[in-house]
Amino acid sequence: MARWQPGAAERLVVAAVDLFSEQGYDATTVTQIAQRAGVTKSTFFRHFSDKRELLVAGQETLSRLLADGITDAPASAGPLQAVAAGLERASSAMGPTNRELGPRIKAAVAASTELQERDALKSVGLAAAMTAALIARGVPESTAHLAAELGLLAFKRGYAQWSEGDRDDEEGLAPHALAALEELRAATASLG
Repeated sequence: MARWQPGAAERLVVAAVDLFSEQGYDATTVTQIAQRAGVTKSTFFRHFSDKRELLVAGQETLSRLLADGITDAPASAGPLQAVAAGLERASSAMGPTNRELGPRIKAAVAASTELQERDALKSVGLAAAMTAALIARGVPESTAHLAAELGLLAFKRGYAQWSEGDRDDEEGLAPHALAALEELRAATASLG
């Protein structure tokens, strides 16, 4: 097995998603994932602690990008404007592989209670990163929590629309996430 080839983590994620789609999460072993990716089992464990972690690969990076975008937003930006800056920053890291895997990851998560739990923890982590960045900007805690949750929902809705949408759409994820945030902003105004 060619352990020296670059991109082992990405290949492991793709292999896992393929296997989860073909035979289900529970029936898929780490050995099968490593073999499909063309790496050794020890290479798998250098990148991931277990097979659940494959579907949340990049969570730390995504959390950092969201928080950095919020932090770097202009000082005059309101909470949702700062969240929009975070969404733009995070969206810039999403490429064709993310788009291709989106629907398959969604299906794998929907078919496994264990993965649903891990996905929920990922969501909590992303919202917490945005909340902390907003609080660091001086946004009151309850407002920061609400803005972060709206940002998370906008990211998820935008990602689903982008990954499941027209493949000829070359705009990237950002316009979809920002449009979803704007829809949510309008919806909150109707809550009265």
